[in-house]
Formats: sequence, C-alpha cells, structure tokens
Amino acid sequence: MTTDPRDTVDGLLQSASARLAAAALGGDTPRLDAELLLAHVTGRNRTQFRAWPEHPVPPEQARAFDALVARREAGHPIAHLLGEQEFWSLPLRVSDATLIPRPDTECLVETALTLSLPHRAQVLDLGTGTGAIALALASEHPAWRVTACDRVPAAVELARDNARRLKLAIAVHVSDWFSGLPASRFDLIVANPPYIRENDHHLVEGDVRFEPASALVAGPDGLADLRHIVERAPAWLAPGGWLLLEHGYDQGAAVRGLLQARGFDTVDTRQDYGRRDRMTLGRWPTRPAAPEDIDHAQ
Repeated sequence: MTTDPRDTVDGLLQSASARLAAAALGGDTPRLDAELLLAHVTGRNRTQFRAWPEHPVPPEQARAFDALVARREAGHPIAHLLGEQEFWSLPLRVSDATLIPRPDTECLVETALTLSLPHRAQVLDLGTGTGAIALALASEHPAWRVTACDRVPAAVELARDNARRLKLAIAVHVSDWFSGLPASRFDLIVANPPYIRENDHHLVEGDVRFEPASALVAGPDGLADLRHIVERAPAWLAPGGWLLLEHGYDQGAAVRGLLQARGFDTVDTRQDYGRRDRMTLGRWPTRPAAPEDIDHAQ
C-alpha cells in the first residue's frame, strides 16, 4: 500500500513548519522547531530525516507530534515541550518551575572562567534554577567546591537531578538568596536574578509567558533583587572575592553604581553575544570584614 505523502517525515515537517510560520513561532527557523519535536516523538535524529524524508511515520507518533505542534502554536516554549535545554553543551532537564537557560547566560560563565581564583575555589550560584551556571562551572573546574541555592523546592530538586544525571558534584540548598545557607566565605558569587520591571511588555510576549513571574520580575525598576544581593554579598565573600551579576541590557550603569556604593572595586560591565550590556562584576577588597558586613549576613 502506498503511503500518503502527508504521513511521511517530509510531509509532516512541511505541514508543521507552515503552521509554526503562520503563528509567527519558531523564530526565523520554524522548520528547526518542527524537526526537534519530530525527533523527540520518533527517537530519530534530524540527519535521518534529511536522509530518508519519504520514511512513513506511524499514526500514533504522528498524533503525538501533532499535539506537540499545537502546543508550540499556542506559544509553549520548545524547551518545555522537549523537557530539555542545552546549556554550555550540557543537556539540562527543564520544567515550568524555573527559567529556561538562555544562551546569553553562557557569557556569565565565560566571564567567571576568566577570573583568577584559587584551585579549590569556593563558588556560590544564587537562584540556580535548573543548576545551569553551577553545573557549567563545575564541569570546567572539578576541583572547585560549588554551592547552589534556590528558594523554590521544585527548582532545587530539578538542579539536584541534573547534577546526578551529569555526574557533577554540586551542593544545592533551599534558600531565599543567602538566608538559608550554611555559614561560609566564597571566592566567587554568581547570580542571574530577576531583573525585569513590573508591567514590562516583554512579560506578555514569547516564552516568558510560561515561566514563573517570581523568577523574572523585581519591583518597579527591576533592581530589587540586585540591590538585595549587592547589599548582603560582602558578608559571604572572602577577601578579594568576586560578585558577578547578570542584569538587563539597560541596567549596567545602575548595577555598577550599586557595587561601587557598597564598596566593591574593579567594577566592570561586560556584554553578551548581541553586544549588549548584560553582566557586571566587582571585587570585594582584600581587607578584614567590617562589623557592618557581618551584620548584613542575613
């Protein structure tokens, strides 16, 4: 019996690509989204699709694929539909309890790796989500002792699960920023905190509609969590330790001001892959902690 061309790999991909293009989803490459979804359903890879476009797709797989395409048409993030997102070449499980790791956050990892840190550096990732930043750093420096935390228990379990699957040793705690952490001093603290302003139009666009608002929004100016971290970080930093923060493209000057006002030196803003200000870092001076720094530990 002849297979209906619409039920082949190529037929399904052409139809899905057209649907996603009409819905203005899949960015500039709706075909890529369609291929990823079909690969997820069939267990085949995109190279096989190109080699055997006429291969028939079983009806049950075609129905599952159609259901995923419909959800993508409705705006659901491709990472949520696949249950996975690659970050720093690491396959990370994702869920709607956390942010989906973004490529530009890899610039934060790259910046951290340029810093001169001890061989067995103590590193803290605040608001870890999937564990992306902590796991990327642990993969590059196995001798580093990496701690991560998140205030959302489901995110903590997700980060722990990713660490187990990737066989990377990080300690993950439930903690609202510093409040639930065991006392320690870190050579590096990194964070990608919420930094979107309340009522920002981006909150009703794209993938962020399906991500937790608590991981995105930080007060009227988007700086509430950044202020909190900058204010309390010195009590957790070793002398000469670094604080490295991701922020909005238009917040570089504001975050530099926060760090300088708190007493950090060597303050600098770095750019992401799109050449937009995306992260700012500062170094805590190499002097003993002042009493007011200890008071701010909680």
